[in-house]
Amino acid sequence: MAEASPLAFPCDFPIKVMGRKQQGFAQEVMDVVLRHAPDFDAKTMEMRPSRQGRYLSVTCVVRATSREQLDALYQELCDHPGVVMVL
Repeated sequence: MAEASPLAFPCDFPIKVMGRKQQGFAQEVMDVVLRHAPDFDAKTMEMRPSRQGRYLSVTCVVRATSREQLDALYQELCDHPGVVMVL
């Protein structure tokens, strides 16, 4: 039996993706997010480099419509070779 989600859908859900700072990383994250949340507004994406500048944190707030949507989004982000961590 599927576990009930504590979230009430639809809801705004922040996803923080951390990866090595490299050319195109933020664009690649945005492309993945848009595949799962086509209504995501790219202008709202926040980027923050690490203190020493080796990593980049990208935060996207998506309008989540289901647990399955979030699970698929997290899975694709975690499988991306440039991603170190997804929160």
